[in-house]
Amino acid sequence: MLIGGVIIQGSRVESPVEVREVYQRLLGSIRRVIVGKDRVVDLCLISLLAGGHVLLTDIPGVGKTTLARAISSSLAADFSRIQFTPDLLPSDITGTSIYNPREAHFLWVPGPVFAPVLLADEINRATPRTQSALLEAMAEGQVTVEGATRPLPEPFFVVATQNPHQFHGTYPLPEGQLDRFMLATSMGYPENHAERGIVRAQVERRPLEEVVPVVELREILEARRLVKAVQVHDEVLAYAVALAEATRNHPAVSLGASPRGSIALVRVAQARAATRARDFVGPEDVKELAPDTLAHRLSIRGGTSGATAETVLREILDSVRPPA
Repeated sequence: MLIGGVIIQGSRVESPVEVREVYQRLLGSIRRVIVGKDRVVDLCLISLLAGGHVLLTDIPGVGKTTLARAISSSLAADFSRIQFTPDLLPSDITGTSIYNPREAHFLWVPGPVFAPVLLADEINRATPRTQSALLEAMAEGQVTVEGATRPLPEPFFVVATQNPHQFHGTYPLPEGQLDRFMLATSMGYPENHAERGIVRAQVERRPLEEVVPVVELREILEARRLVKAVQVHDEVLAYAVALAEATRNHPAVSLGASPRGSIALVRVAQARAATRARDFVGPEDVKELAPDTLAHRLSIRGGTSGATAETVLREILDSVRPPA
């Protein structure tokens, strides 16, 4: 396939081996722009292959938007960006109908949400009413406006970024919206040597402009179907559910992971297994991804000294035994 003067050597994705090959192509492309953050890139690609969405939380300037754009540029897909601001309206996201006086009828104008890859930039700067406009789109793959339900393109992948809540002019995301994100992680400051490489690259050229598509949308859809077919043994599934259930019974947690969290944990474990060319999920896949899948779904009780979602999950992972 020829895209932008670049030939993509796409092939049929028919086994976990081909899923791993698609994953490695994307990983290699994004690494040219995002230096020293392989774990974060890996989590984003796991979410993409598992059919979920990802939330990147961190201070400004560490590369959240650049990562989202690198992912979209590596895919042969249309890309939309929504810059969330306090005056953004729900219709600015979903679209609206505009009256055409010449033809005497309303013309539907789709919003930026109708794109395979959507960057929701600084999502917590918009009001809760506007934030909720993404809920149905992320959960159902469709948008209902003015009584009409319109399907979104497949695949539909949201990369949302947010600044920490204590920053001026931000609105904390409600639990219902946080639960829609399959994975949540943060970029963090780069290591010294990585930051020097980033600065040097930006001084001499613009690496993001050099990224070209390396994967077709068809390959992503085929990879997703194979990920769903990865086998999950009953004992491994029971382990994932036990981890989510333990968050509900922990004394430091006021709101634990819901069944949606259990489902998300199994799905990302399937994607993890497929990226390692396996057609079955191991307990190590579940354990590895549990913190990034469940932590953002937990609410810690006020007054609990030293407890965070991350420390609670580490304690749970140490106490809940995986199957042999």
